[in-house]
Amino acid sequence: MKQSVNLAFALLGILFCVCLTLANILEVKIVSVGALTITAGLIVFPISYIINDCVAEVWGYRKARLLIWAGFVANFIAVAFIQLAIWLPAASSWPHQEAFAALFGLTPRIALASFLAFLVGSFINAYVMSRMKLASRGRHFSLRAVVSTLLGEGADSLLFFPLAFGGILPAETIGVMILSQTLLKSAYEVVALPVTVRVVRLVKRYSGADVYDDKVSYNIFKIKNL
Repeated sequence: MKQSVNLAFALLGILFCVCLTLANILEVKIVSVGALTITAGLIVFPISYIINDCVAEVWGYRKARLLIWAGFVANFIAVAFIQLAIWLPAASSWPHQEAFAALFGLTPRIALASFLAFLVGSFINAYVMSRMKLASRGRHFSLRAVVSTLLGEGADSLLFFPLAFGGILPAETIGVMILSQTLLKSAYEVVALPVTVRVVRLVKRYSGADVYDDKVSYNIFKIKNL
């Protein structure tokens, strides 16, 4: 049977994976913005949640699940190859091995925290979008996008920072980072809402899809169930 690939879904999937890979690299840098302490991943990571919202809204939880696992695999491959590049012996004429390792290297602890937090937060986001769409009969997209992002980002931050920096940073600093990252990422979603709404409408018109998850399984491992 001949199968076709939806161009809109493919492009969103590529952008999703790119944003996740960039966020994982940028996440290791801690920056100060006024009185707030955040990670540099904030500048790109919320885009993945916006894409997650779009996919869950247009194609439903099944496609969102596929997208999340694709992003996880892409992120894992990127981290693996970066670590391989770090482990390869540097040429004697190249004096930047330590700087390269410090800039791109992820400790196993941070990598594990990032992977786990991403999966939990992303699946919560997709689940909430799916259930709220059914409950609201497809209305109030903006509200659903904000609520799902707040819960998803909150779970992501609640897992990532204690797992990645517990015992390294003071508990008070970690608490502030959890709260500030969650609020700022959710604010990012609110600011981007006008664009998100237009993108969702455009994609629905282009693809002809507007899925309601009436009988979907929310088992995160049923990847083949498309």
